[in-house]
Amino acid sequence: METAATILHADLDAFYASVEQMLDPSLQGKPVAVGGGVVLAASYEAKAFGVHGGMPGRQARELCPELIFVGGHFKDYQRLGDAAIKVLGDFTPLVERISIDEAFANVRGCTHLFGPPIAIAHAIRQRVRAELGLPISVGVARTKHLAKIASQVAKPDGLKVVDPEAELAFLHDLPVELMWGVGPATKTRLNAIDVHTIGQLAQIPGWSLERLLGPAAGEKLRALAWNCDPREIRTHHRAHSAGAQSALGRKPAEESVFRPVLRHLADRVATRLRAKSRPGRTVTVRVRFADLRSVTRSVTLDAPISATMILAEIAEVLVRGVLADHAQENIISLLAISVSHLDDRAQLQLDLPFGLEDEKRRPGARRGMARFMADRAIDRVRLRFGWESVGYASVALGGSRSVPDEFRELAEKDL
Repeated sequence: METAATILHADLDAFYASVEQMLDPSLQGKPVAVGGGVVLAASYEAKAFGVHGGMPGRQARELCPELIFVGGHFKDYQRLGDAAIKVLGDFTPLVERISIDEAFANVRGCTHLFGPPIAIAHAIRQRVRAELGLPISVGVARTKHLAKIASQVAKPDGLKVVDPEAELAFLHDLPVELMWGVGPATKTRLNAIDVHTIGQLAQIPGWSLERLLGPAAGEKLRALAWNCDPREIRTHHRAHSAGAQSALGRKPAEESVFRPVLRHLADRVATRLRAKSRPGRTVTVRVRFADLRSVTRSVTLDAPISATMILAEIAEVLVRGVLADHAQENIISLLAISVSHLDDRAQLQLDLPFGLEDEKRRPGARRGMARFMADRAIDRVRLRFGWESVGYASVALGGSRSVPDEFRELAEKDL
């Protein structure tokens, strides 16, 4: 672990909305939302009214009548996100990009060239503002987790350096939801036992926290609450899984609702697996109910898969199992699919035609191979003419989607 604060976390502020304000100066200082039927991103001016990503557009307009909706410039998001991360790379080769608009950097080995970490952070912020016209917040600390929290504290458009001598004093007064891994559901569980700050979480006995959140999550959060984070900057790493999710708002837990959503999610995930030639063996689904409680189910297959309809049908079986086990739940608010245990080998073991009941879901069977070949044909057409040019009717005709696929692709891009 670092003994000095040399890890930076740089995060572009309200990135998508800030890009829109930069592209159209008339939007500067005004409440802006990217999207329409649903808010994909909001400017700080809009956030001041309570508008946030994932909110239905109608609700956002009720909170902020002056809200300006824009459609989104997705190619500009990618271009400017890449350019901002490149600025970090001009100072150090130790850069770990974790999304389109944020990255870690370790500047330990370049202080003799560019000065102390705080000077490097200032230079990064000045260059991103001058060259790209975008605000960026930077946190500087001894660990990745603390640097990320520091950048959140620095927002908007700020810089925060955490003194190694005062790490816990800084960390323990902060709200627990700033921790990496504490989402709405975990925050609700912690608040229910009167835990609102990171310091309060740090004082919970390990066994009690693990009973509340599970062994893995409990152990991880307790360690992070004491700033125990040995993770290093990873400049090159391959994804261990591929996933996609869809927030539904509040929808009835019925097949007519979840089936088209799962097929669209499977289409997105399987397409990415095929593009990387990395089929996977374990399929996991997550169902979130109205009270934000999530349930997951998974299955590990004999052979890795990357065919869209095979993945969709397996996911449907898993979701039906979740709903059968939670028959009292009538509302679902989110669905997610992920595929893990990815295989680096492209070889496929062919199955003999024994007429097995699950033959169409076996990638090596004749029907499984036919499904994969159909997918590859769709991939080639999409590569030439665009995503919307072709697809399965059950997906393409499943109704309009409130979140554009270009936005999903940015969020899910393997970086």
